[in-house]
Amino acid sequence: MLKRTPLFDTHVALGARMVEFGGWEMPVQYGGIMEEHRAVREQAGLFDICHMGRFMVRGEQAEEFLQYVLTCNVATIPFGQASYGLLCQPDGGIVDDVFIYHLLDEFLVVVNASNRDKDWAWLDQHSAGFDVEIEDRSERWAMLALQGPLAQDLLTHAPDSTLGDLAHLPFHGVAMTTVFGFTALIARTGYTGEDGFELFFDAHHAVEAWDALLALGGGGHVQPCGLGARDSLRFEACLPLYGHEISATINPYEARLGWVVKLDKGAFVGHEALAAVRAQGPARRITGFELLGRGVARGDYPVHNLQGEPIGHVTTGMPSPTLGQPLGIALVPSGLSSEGSEFAVIVRGQPVRARAVKMPFYKPRYKKL
Repeated sequence: MLKRTPLFDTHVALGARMVEFGGWEMPVQYGGIMEEHRAVREQAGLFDICHMGRFMVRGEQAEEFLQYVLTCNVATIPFGQASYGLLCQPDGGIVDDVFIYHLLDEFLVVVNASNRDKDWAWLDQHSAGFDVEIEDRSERWAMLALQGPLAQDLLTHAPDSTLGDLAHLPFHGVAMTTVFGFTALIARTGYTGEDGFELFFDAHHAVEAWDALLALGGGGHVQPCGLGARDSLRFEACLPLYGHEISATINPYEARLGWVVKLDKGAFVGHEALAAVRAQGPARRITGFELLGRGVARGDYPVHNLQGEPIGHVTTGMPSPTLGQPLGIALVPSGLSSEGSEFAVIVRGQPVRARAVKMPFYKPRYKKL
């Protein structure tokens, strides 16, 4: 039986097309993916992300514990800031990618919806021997994302709020505030390649908050957005999606996420294997590409070299709404991952020549002070 967020009935009332995603019944689109995609690039879009996991980590050894299970250096995340990190297996494969928020006397770890149960079990398993408490707050808290170039101005003027001037909230900054009359955490984070915010608050305020966010600026400035636009937006910014660019069989260096691996911070799960990969260099690597012939690349399409031999596969592919051309991301031998390299994508049984291009396809417009 599929799980539903507190906003399920609201999505249905708005005419959303509901689909299965990671065990959840979620909106894939409302009016249309292209319309929603453009709204986020040009104005503002609102996403229901209550399906994601929210785990609180606290205790005397909370930082030490997170240092042990994550590849990033948790000790360098200041209070009131968030950071991207990876949970890795001992062999270096990726368990999940997560965001860590440093709050007062505790950390908030946000995980992917499809991995909630698995990540909880992983953290619980590795907490043995640490003076730490882990609390699953996923059902208690709702989580919404307001993304786009108008997000700051619209949210700054939200009624019954003590947000202050959001221009002073730095990229990846997080703060406790009041919005629409209730307490919330606000973070300058997101998954679209645009400036924007994610809001965390008690789940019983979900419908009220959703309606109030859509009404910002007098209404008409914020578009409800589904999973379709979320995927196309993150794709253009080349942000990885679990099960596609990252997985248990893909390590951070293969996924171009070596910058998240801090080998010099000390021991952590996967350290030895990842040190070996870094020393030797990854045998394969994620690369962006453009098709030189007709067709559209889709996830899991085979990739061959120009001699016709299988060498990899497409992780994500689609026509880019912003750039107006079919693009893709593929996992290929490292020698073919550099800009300008050519290979063939098998589209409906036929090879279509492709060329590796610079990533990301769309330059993110994050608000960096």
